[in-house]
Amino acid sequence: MIRLLALRELRSLFALPSTWFVLAALQFIFTWFFLEILQTFLDMQPQLAQLANAPGVTAAVATPLFSLVALLLMMLVPMFTMRLIAEERRNQTLALLLSAPLANRHIVLGKFFGLLAFLAVLTAGVPLMLCTLALGTSLDFGLLASNMLGLLLLTASYIAVGLYVSALTAQPVIAAIGALAVLVGLWLADIAAAAENSAWHLLSPLYHFRNFNTGLLDSADASYFVLFTAMFLLLAMQRLQNNRRYG
Repeated sequence: MIRLLALRELRSLFALPSTWFVLAALQFIFTWFFLEILQTFLDMQPQLAQLANAPGVTAAVATPLFSLVALLLMMLVPMFTMRLIAEERRNQTLALLLSAPLANRHIVLGKFFGLLAFLAVLTAGVPLMLCTLALGTSLDFGLLASNMLGLLLLTASYIAVGLYVSALTAQPVIAAIGALAVLVGLWLADIAAAAENSAWHLLSPLYHFRNFNTGLLDSADASYFVLFTAMFLLLAMQRLQNNRRYG
């Protein structure tokens, strides 16, 4: 049932004309960033050649590119999550969905995995562009894999937050603003925290993405993303349960 709901969500996303516009615009932005970072790396080659442990092309190009994509997704994901439940409630189709023989977890996880699959397709061009560099040089595929895994976990956490906020309101625009406010707030709290061991760092998804971004796979970071995502998904399920109970 979760798979069917995810496929339904995926089809509905690709049926929207605006989706293809966003897809084209993002590929242009990703390509522009990629070429700019690559050009900067090429311009710095004379200086890098004098260093004993100069960073390779993967670290010099892939790391900043994935970091930029992570920031862009923070702004982009609320635009997609705002319609997941808020639009259903505004169009008065949520009552029909809740009256169907579907558990709350089926609805929430179906929408979650549908959007996650869509965003994975949306960002697939980034590693593909980076892999083209293998035609002229050697790449650190371990670093690429670490960034791809980190970006997937980060995206999942963004979706979970947006899905929960979308379950709180009947206005998609308010859902988008609310989700963006939560994500940006966590990011700004991380940046503003002066102490290295501040708890504010530990609350930010982008902070935990940094280790993946540098190629360091830490079970603590992976556990954070799993728990963070699960918490907001459970909150969304509880919100739907309240809708079933109280209408």
